[in-house]
Amino acid sequence: MSAVIDTIETHLVDLPTIRQHKLSMTTMACQTLVLVRMRHSDGIEGLGEATTIGGLSYGPESPESIQCNIDTYLAPLLIGEPSANVNRLRTRMNRHVRGNAIAKSALETALLDAQGKRLGLPVAELLGGAQREHLPVLWTLASGDTHKDIDEAFQRLDDRRHCSFKLKIGANAVDDDVRHVAAIKAALGDRASVRVDVNQAWDEASAVRGIAALQDAGIELIEQPIPARHHAALIRLSQRFHVPMLADEAVQDAQDGFALAAGGFGGAYALKIAKAAGPSGALELAHLARAAGIGLYGGTMLEGTIGTAAALHAWATLDDLAWGSEMFGPLLLTDDIVAEPLRYHDFGVDLPRGPGLGIQLDEDKLAHYRRKH
Repeated sequence: MSAVIDTIETHLVDLPTIRQHKLSMTTMACQTLVLVRMRHSDGIEGLGEATTIGGLSYGPESPESIQCNIDTYLAPLLIGEPSANVNRLRTRMNRHVRGNAIAKSALETALLDAQGKRLGLPVAELLGGAQREHLPVLWTLASGDTHKDIDEAFQRLDDRRHCSFKLKIGANAVDDDVRHVAAIKAALGDRASVRVDVNQAWDEASAVRGIAALQDAGIELIEQPIPARHHAALIRLSQRFHVPMLADEAVQDAQDGFALAAGGFGGAYALKIAKAAGPSGALELAHLARAAGIGLYGGTMLEGTIGTAAALHAWATLDDLAWGSEMFGPLLLTDDIVAEPLRYHDFGVDLPRGPGLGIQLDEDKLAHYRRKH
């Protein structure tokens, strides 16, 4: 008899950040994780994490709605079911629950973690096998202060933590943002790659003006300059400029990826397990992009260690991650709920070792940061 899923618990965990993190739509000083603990009849526990950015300011799922929808709708679909066939359970969730990609991602992660522990294999092996044990990681400069961002970048370079940087822009006037970015790139020179994330803040006319100036300043990648639904405009921008466009919110899954590629988009796709409903969906998008000649970038929703580890196991299976990754979420937190942190060094992070995700909880830290009401 195969093991079945006995219980699924969810907890809201509030962790403070090391500094304010300013995006075009919100400013964060705390990150809320939804921790999933999935217990099975053979005694194995699988861990998952659902994380979004800034409550409902970023997208349609909030930590509170994720917890509610797992507890009320998704968990009852899984409890009592055999837990080894992850594909079957993914299909079951998708058939009965629309959307809720972040919630589904946490549950798929918990299933993969449990199955890896059961078989004594890392999650990367369940996803096809790791092709790398150390992944490059950039750092996001998002204080909003030019001089602070420059000092922060040089410190990260000197510590050999990061040699690529992404700037969050779009909250200010286009010319002000361009001056901010250009000053940082000029200060860093050839020591570091600099990219920007506009987080959908510009219309097409503003994007044309802003991207032209950013291209002249030596910026290497422009992430989601216009709203996600404006596929035709994003394609036009990708064809107009030499600097590549990075589609993020515009490409949630393989279906979006196919539509953009078929329309003539050239650039890169940001992979995120959260928006693709789990590691498997993110890899489906990655394989489609590779077939279409589109570059790949391992994106984050500023997850804690559990969600970051799940993404790393997926990204490690890819033979070409042309634009690297931004799996720095745990470094943005003042504390975490795991026994051993991820190992960041030499401008990247090591793939966690051990069965499943290779992550264990610190129960005392969880008790301290878990939301009590």
